[in-house]
Amino acid sequence: MMMTKEEFQSYLEKYAQQIEVIRQSAHTLHQNVNQTYGENLPYGYHLDMVAEGVAEYGHLVCDSENDVLPLFFGAFYHDAIEDARQTYHDVLNAAREFMTEEQAVMAAEIVYALTNDKGRTRAERAGEKYYQGIRETPYAPFVKLCDRLANVTYSCSEEGGGDLRMKGVYKDEMHHFLMGINPHSQDCRFQVPREVIEALAEILIDDLEREEISRQWSEY
Repeated sequence: MMMTKEEFQSYLEKYAQQIEVIRQSAHTLHQNVNQTYGENLPYGYHLDMVAEGVAEYGHLVCDSENDVLPLFFGAFYHDAIEDARQTYHDVLNAAREFMTEEQAVMAAEIVYALTNDKGRTRAERAGEKYYQGIRETPYAPFVKLCDRLANVTYSCSEEGGGDLRMKGVYKDEMHHFLMGINPHSQDCRFQVPREVIEALAEILIDDLEREEISRQWSEY
């Protein structure tokens, strides 16, 4: 059973120091491979945006106190294998520095599930096998949704150049994307919160389209 927002916020305060250490560790990891975000931002800018989504909406999916650190580790490390030259075991060993073995495995599995497959195109890198892995991994659908919200927010912002091409790509992908990550599970750890979908809709949908597309997206 998911917790209240107040309970979740109390855990954020309780584990604030550990979360900050995880954040700094992830930032350093991406800095060491000279990865940037957008034109010239440090990649940590994106990682922080994903973690902000977890902080804002995490109470809607979080099942217990023990899952808080794995959730944030997943947010900060979600691109570690794909972009920062880490292996699954590298990520697992890193997680072990911050949490129990059970928590570390949960955290590493989130990262592994969110790692794109090998492929020449965007569609090949995020095929059915990729989405199946997300659907079968606790909290991976939610962290992926926060990742998408971060990318959409930045791409459509003035700072991100108001990229209309990517806005169109993200909007066109939304039905397939939501179908891919949403297992229609009654287990809160696998769910995609309506509130996050609505936040995406606010950015991607024009007023004339809102009623029809919002109705379609509400099915998730």
